[in-house]
Amino acid sequence: MRRILFFILCAHFVSPTVAFANCRQALAIGLDVSGSVDLREYRLQIDGLVAALNHPEVTKILLAMPSAPVSLLVYEWSGPDDQELLVGWTPITGQDALQNVSKTLAQTQRREATPGTALGTAMQIGADYLDQMASCWKRTLDLSGDGKSNLGPRPRHVRETLMSSEITINALAIGSDAPAATDRRYVEIGELSAYFAAEVIMGADSFVQTALGFEDYANAMTQKLKRELAGIAVSALQ
Repeated sequence: MRRILFFILCAHFVSPTVAFANCRQALAIGLDVSGSVDLREYRLQIDGLVAALNHPEVTKILLAMPSAPVSLLVYEWSGPDDQELLVGWTPITGQDALQNVSKTLAQTQRREATPGTALGTAMQIGADYLDQMASCWKRTLDLSGDGKSNLGPRPRHVRETLMSSEITINALAIGSDAPAATDRRYVEIGELSAYFAAEVIMGADSFVQTALGFEDYANAMTQKLKRELAGIAVSALQ
C-alpha cells in the first residue's frame, strides 16, 4: 500500500518527462486460436477484444493516469510450438495509442494454427512477456480459452513454477455457442470455469470470467477488463 501511495504522489508532483516512465500495469492478453476455434469464432474473439478496449468505461480507466499508463500486449496461442505476437508492448498514453492497437487488431487475419490446446505453454509465454515489464506496479496475464489443456506441460505445474513471480493470471472461459434441448451449456461452462480456477489462475485477486459462447465474448471481456484494470486508476479518478 505504501508503494502504491508513493507512486500516486509521484504522478502528481514529478515532472511529466520523469513520471511518464512509470507503468501502472502491464496487461498481456493471450487469445486461444487452437483447432476448436473456427474462423467465425476467431473473428468474434478479435473483434470482441477491440470492442471491449473501446468500451467507454474501459477507455476511461485506461486513460485515467497518462503519467503512469497501462501497457498492453496481445498474443495468440494454440499448440506447444505455435504462438504469435499480435501487438507488442504498447503504453496506452492517450486515445491515439488505443486506436493504433485497435486498428492493428481489427486488421489481423486468421493464420494457419496447429491443432491442440497447450494452455501451460501459453501461461509460460505470457509470464515471459511480463518479465519484460518488471518495473510496472502490477503485472497481469489475461488468458482466454474454450477448452482444457491437452498438449504440453500441465497448467498446474507451470503455475507452481510461477508462484514466486508476483504476477496475476486471470482467465476467460468460453463455453459452447450451440443451443441444445437440455442446454448443457451452463453445465459445460461451469466445468470449464472450475478447471481454470483449479489449474490456471493465480495471484492477488485472480478470477475466472465466463462467456456463454463466442457471441458473448465482447461483453465478457469488457467486464473482465473493468475488473482487471480497477484499483489504482479508480483511486485516481475518485
